[in-house]
Amino acid sequence: MMNKTNSGTYRILARDVASDVIGSILYSIGVYMFAKNADFTIGGISGLSLIANHLWKLPIGATTLIMNIPLIFLSWRIVGREFILKTGRTILIMTIFLDLIFPRLPAYQGSPLLSALYSGIFMGAGMAFFYMRGSSSGGTDLLTMSLKARYPHLSFGRITMVIDVIVIGLGWPVFRQADAVLYGLICSFATAFVMDKILYGMGSGKLVLIITEERERISERILSDIDRGLTILNATGAYTSKNRFVLMCACSRAEAQQVIQIAREEDPDVFTVVTEMSEVVGNGFRERSTAV
Repeated sequence: MMNKTNSGTYRILARDVASDVIGSILYSIGVYMFAKNADFTIGGISGLSLIANHLWKLPIGATTLIMNIPLIFLSWRIVGREFILKTGRTILIMTIFLDLIFPRLPAYQGSPLLSALYSGIFMGAGMAFFYMRGSSSGGTDLLTMSLKARYPHLSFGRITMVIDVIVIGLGWPVFRQADAVLYGLICSFATAFVMDKILYGMGSGKLVLIITEERERISERILSDIDRGLTILNATGAYTSKNRFVLMCACSRAEAQQVIQIAREEDPDVFTVVTEMSEVVGNGFRERSTAV
């Protein structure tokens, strides 16, 4: 029993470290290969590190690590020991790639616009790997959680946005051009977009609501033709006061049109509603990992 427990623990640790390594490589590509030489800054602590590197040639990774130390102590009780330890490990691995490995590789020297886009793409992908294993890149995440605990009425999104806008805004006087702010904002939007797509987009789908009197025929066709389960709810029309059934079917994007077609074939008077789902977890879809 002990061996199985230890084996499971080691597998979780191996996955966590592998995710940290992959995420750190992607994040470092975004920061060092694209953002560093493009005369704009990104949001958060990494953005401040880029500014320090531009002004005083300080190493990006080490500066990020040092700036995170007071935030780690500040948020220790708020975010919990496990999250802090995982985040600390992530920052250390990321520092190795930022200061010891990627400075030996040639950085992109082309269009600042492309630099902003690809910087955001790679950083967003890297941060998604951190979040999927219950870790983070530190910085803004720790500060946001600490401020949220002190001021509960504030939202995470607003706090993060304010911090990032302030840091990106510093790019104007530092790089002496307004374009630095615009490129920084493009990078920030690209980071958020890619991160959301990776974290939620891969598990996204459609939710089809079918309002009908032909419950059995429609549900049998969907089960046999598409092999999708349904949840059947009893409902009453407010206008007609007639009893109806609501068939709720979670399916992939490709299957949604098939579900609607079957419903229309079996009941010409059917009423259907299709909604977007950002994430679907469970049997027949992506299974949520318990090893986080």
